[in-house]
Amino acid sequence: MRLWGELSPDLVKDPSTGAPLIAMTSKKKPTVYITRKLPDVVETRMRELFDAELNIDDTPRSQPELVAALKRADVLVPTVTDRIDAALIEQAGPQLKLIAAFSNGVDNIDVDAAARKGITVTNTPNVLTEDTADMTMALILAVPRRLAEGAQVLTDRKGEWAGWSPTWMLGRRIAGKRIGIVGMGRIGTAVARRAKAFGLSIHYHNRHRVKPETEEMLEATYWDSLDQMLARVDIVSVNCPSTPATYHLLSARRLALMRPESYIVNTARGGIIDETALIKSLREGKIAGAGLDVFENEPSVNPKLIKLAGEGKVVLLPHMSSATLEGRIDMGEKVVINIRTFFDGHRPPDRVLPGRD
Repeated sequence: MRLWGELSPDLVKDPSTGAPLIAMTSKKKPTVYITRKLPDVVETRMRELFDAELNIDDTPRSQPELVAALKRADVLVPTVTDRIDAALIEQAGPQLKLIAAFSNGVDNIDVDAAARKGITVTNTPNVLTEDTADMTMALILAVPRRLAEGAQVLTDRKGEWAGWSPTWMLGRRIAGKRIGIVGMGRIGTAVARRAKAFGLSIHYHNRHRVKPETEEMLEATYWDSLDQMLARVDIVSVNCPSTPATYHLLSARRLALMRPESYIVNTARGGIIDETALIKSLREGKIAGAGLDVFENEPSVNPKLIKLAGEGKVVLLPHMSSATLEGRIDMGEKVVINIRTFFDGHRPPDRVLPGRD
């Protein structure tokens, strides 16, 4: 695969002798607009291969700035913080042919509207699985074992700790408990592997049952009814994608099915859980605790959740489950490959098809 802007040889014949000659031509680098700051190594590669416009100060771009970019760029590289809706896409210039998302999820992009406009959409799957599963497992440990509370005693509440006590800061054991995984895709399966190693019994709900060998390896129990699974597990881990069908999948009615001693962890998308209902359940003691890395109205976090965190009922993280340098570089490499493949005239490997539910 040639680099963009690299001279490419075309065979032509000498008009007098008929002998083949090498005629050097050059390709124009596509203009690539990147909405957020990416790791230096990724940005350097982008500048080498493309006419890349970087966001050095990492300030989120406004809608007018995005519209202006779509009118002049050949490629848009958005992140999960950019809302690329139908109204925005409709204002794109005819030269925009690719939206190469720097993200796994594309719930912030109207893929159908892009297809109608003749714009291809790609994403960066399969590179964040292990990182996200690691953080999910960290929250599964942190919430029942009250890790955040314990750390705060030594940092924010100095002098409160009088030394070890048999009955102080008691949490709950996780070994021997049941975990219910909502969404047994790549990340859900990776969470299940980790949970099994910690002695948890694996239960899961998915649109489709996983392969028998996967179930056997994980000793996993499949539930075709999410309602029935929620009523029987001790920890719920939300790992399904964000789609119209999964919006508020964990509704007030379903949260009410969980047992008072159970916990819920979400490292997927905030809108999958009805946040208002979750707060009410936590406040009334109908759920023992929650670990949240995502929120319904990011970057805003409901003040009631912050208050519950201060009371030790929830552990809150700022959407960082996939935040490793290695993961971000892998994402950048996928974006580069998708752009180069597309402009070489081939179907990019991570194309997102329209019409997904």
